[in-house]
Amino acid sequence: MELENGTMVKEFILLGLTQSQNIQLLVFVLILIFYLIILPGNFLIIFTIRSDPGLTAPLYFFLGNLAFLDASYSFIVAPRMLVDFLSEKKVISYRGCITQLFFLHFLGGGEGLLLVVMAFDRYIAICRPLHYSTVMNPRACYALLLALWLGGFVHSIIQVALILHLPFCGPNQLDNFFCDVPQVIKLACTDTLVVELLMVFNSGLLTLLCFLGLLSSYAVILCHVHGSACEGKSKALSTCTTHIIIILLMFGPAIFIYTRPFRALPVDKVVSFFHTVIFPLMNPVIYTLRNQEVKSSMRRLLSRHVVC
Repeated sequence: MELENGTMVKEFILLGLTQSQNIQLLVFVLILIFYLIILPGNFLIIFTIRSDPGLTAPLYFFLGNLAFLDASYSFIVAPRMLVDFLSEKKVISYRGCITQLFFLHFLGGGEGLLLVVMAFDRYIAICRPLHYSTVMNPRACYALLLALWLGGFVHSIIQVALILHLPFCGPNQLDNFFCDVPQVIKLACTDTLVVELLMVFNSGLLTLLCFLGLLSSYAVILCHVHGSACEGKSKALSTCTTHIIIILLMFGPAIFIYTRPFRALPVDKVVSFFHTVIFPLMNPVIYTLRNQEVKSSMRRLLSRHVVC
């Protein structure tokens, strides 16, 4: 970060979600309530899946990992955002900014790949049921889990590597409530066209291709389910519908943010807010509310603890 003239940017000033004190207070209360209600629910999902011997199928294994990823993802932005609401000067160090950016894309990229894995799991279970136990054996599940973690790491480290080579020597105000690629690139003291195109390719294009691939795969699954007469048809439809809802919630905002040139739009902060704070906490809850086995297991688990 040290430049030829000896200057360096040591910190960034976050302009925040809004400058209105009333809106800040309202958002602070809403996020805090949301956190206190939904976040424990995510951990309850993880504990339920790990403690119930009847929830050992790959679907629940991946659901538990989704809850873990989303809970971890929610700790990247929201806690600091709550602290900044109470601070007059919202400052983040250069290293803190890069660290936040790394984990944002590490966990976000891993979750995107996890949704791809879950789509593959549903395809094998519904379209190739006789091969399911052979293909989705425990070793394959752990291998897929390792692959998605590695994929998220590679995706994120590319983002960070490109930004670390940019010089930052002047303005240090980020027009957002957290550090992300589009806002950080704008502050570089050099031509960033090539870097922007590489970022769009690494984040935007891959996100769009994954999104289209997932929608295509679920279209195939739904057509197969619609044409079948099996007794598990309604359950398969419910599961696939839930997966599609999560895909739209996750990939919709990501495509909006990362597939266009890095130019600010008035709705950018609102989209980023839902993408980084609200939706990550909601995803596992949506899955659970539409999954009868997990709901029944949670009721039994809670009833045992209440009795004890």
